[in-house]
Amino acid sequence: MPGITMINLRRIDLNLLVTLDVLLAEQNVTRTAERLHMSQPAVSVHLAKLRDLLGDPLLLPGPRGMRPTTRAEALREPLREALESLSRAVAPAAPFDPANADLTWRIAATDYTESTIVLPALHRMRAHAPHTRLAVFDLSPSHLTRQAEQGIIDIAFHTTNNSPDGLRRKALFSERYVLVGRQGHPKLKRRPTLKQFCELEHAIVSQDGGGFHASTDDTLARLGMSRRVVLSVPHFLFLRSALASTNLVAMAPERLVRNDPALQVMPPPVDLPGFEISMLWHERVHRDPSHRWLRECIASVV
Repeated sequence: MPGITMINLRRIDLNLLVTLDVLLAEQNVTRTAERLHMSQPAVSVHLAKLRDLLGDPLLLPGPRGMRPTTRAEALREPLREALESLSRAVAPAAPFDPANADLTWRIAATDYTESTIVLPALHRMRAHAPHTRLAVFDLSPSHLTRQAEQGIIDIAFHTTNNSPDGLRRKALFSERYVLVGRQGHPKLKRRPTLKQFCELEHAIVSQDGGGFHASTDDTLARLGMSRRVVLSVPHFLFLRSALASTNLVAMAPERLVRNDPALQVMPPPVDLPGFEISMLWHERVHRDPSHRWLRECIASVV
């Protein structure tokens, strides 16, 4: 606005600008006081402060009320626009309308959570928010907090125990491990004993790449036993294909394999601790109506 510098903006009272806006519209102290639910003396005090602040009389007595000065006329429209913009900025967020929303959401996930969370949620999102877009990024746990802070991602899925601090979270489900092999596997006609389990050829997912040791091996070692791991892969998607086309078996998360017609699933002869999956997001989007809808959409399908 003309005449107000950055220096005196720091000491200006917003109520003074609201009073000036109404004064310029009404050009009458009495009517201004009525509109603002103030007393006439209080409006006069505001006008005196505005005159001192801006170094201009602003409104002068006239034959029919008050007349704005040239300076006041120059302030009228910029002041009105500034107050309207400020009002819009601090107004409560409008309700989110998924049917007409046109925005892009960004999610960080592993191939496991892509299959068990993102894919089921995608069907609901396309049905209820058809104009939105979804970008899925590889989960990078070491960069997760920074990515969320900077808006690179909106939501991530991670094991609860290993989730980074500083992010909001909601537990989605608990998962358990099952023994998996192809349909018709000659050695899975019934649940194997622990000894038979150890004699099978196993595949594992090693997300760090190339590892042949997993939590199953730690549990077996405590029992004085070991198994033979012959295949290490970086992704669950390839693991399922390998199991379906060979006589390899694996310990896999149940949700990933339970509906695959090419695989048979059974309880393993060894107890393994499962894990919990949580949805993570940053405080900056916690109250945003569109992000709240997205989180509720995801939670409803898992």
